[in-house]
Amino acid sequence: MSGHKVGTRAEWQAARDELARLEAEQAERNEEIKGRRLELPWVAVEKEYEFETEEGKKTLAELFEGRSQLLAYNIMFGPDYENGACPGCSNLGDGLEGSLVHLNERDVTLLCFSRAPIERLSAYKRRMGWRFPYVSTYKSDFAFDFGLALAEEQAQQIPEVKEMIENPPDWLQEWSRQVGAELKDGLRENPSWIAFARENGSVYHTYTVSALPHLHGERARPVRRALLQLPARANAERPARRAPRLAQGRVPGLTPIGQFPAPDRRRRSGAAGSLSHRSVAVAERVAGGAAHREDASAATKSSWRRRVTFRRSCSAHRRRRRCFALARTR
Repeated sequence: MSGHKVGTRAEWQAARDELARLEAEQAERNEEIKGRRLELPWVAVEKEYEFETEEGKKTLAELFEGRSQLLAYNIMFGPDYENGACPGCSNLGDGLEGSLVHLNERDVTLLCFSRAPIERLSAYKRRMGWRFPYVSTYKSDFAFDFGLALAEEQAQQIPEVKEMIENPPDWLQEWSRQVGAELKDGLRENPSWIAFARENGSVYHTYTVSALPHLHGERARPVRRALLQLPARANAERPARRAPRLAQGRVPGLTPIGQFPAPDRRRRSGAAGSLSHRSVAVAERVAGGAAHREDASAATKSSWRRRVTFRRSCSAHRRRRRCFALARTR
């Protein structure tokens, strides 16, 4: 903080007014970009892809889980990563937990892709305490076809990637040690948001944005940006059905209270951020409904009874002490 510019209130107000003008221009520009994004043409996905999931092999259409929108983030966790996923991607994964139930209710299926085998992804998912689907694109052309990964020859043809591999800064060398992969292999993974839509039995690719050129800047507000990337109906679909279910505490498909496994709070090396269980808290609050309130009421009554019993026992103990004291003085 030392050396920062200090001025008068008038100087601050003048600078703030100028900044407000720039912010207004940026907001107007963002609205224009949003409109262009939603106007992008959809591209039919005609190639058949097969993915490895914890429930077995699935097609791209099956990953929608019956919803009309599929939003996925490609986590940097390649087959050559020995220690785990990219720390920045892991931090983003923690932040997705609280939005999972809300996106599902907006007809959006949220999941993450990585190229590592499903056994390693499942183990890492348990280690991180994540609950969103984690899907493997191992031994599939999907990641390469949609720009989520680069072949070795492609990486060598990109000047920026080649420069980072040959002359890596200190932070990139530390990142390489954290994930347990050489830079020539680690930087072939492209952290990206990708969106698909399903309509009349067909699957369409609607949007992709890479976070790599922005050095994680695009990942600061992942879910908010992701919702803007989806077609317009994703923000308006099923409002009349969604509100009553949330209000009545009957969101379908949620695990009942008490059936969530205890969170693993062991120290997790090699990944940034602390363990996030906000989605579990949201699910428990929403799914519990009246039963949760009854449990809370019962717990309150039980606690009140314990306090009354304790106070009575203390009063009886004090009376006995007074009697013993009087007996000794006589």
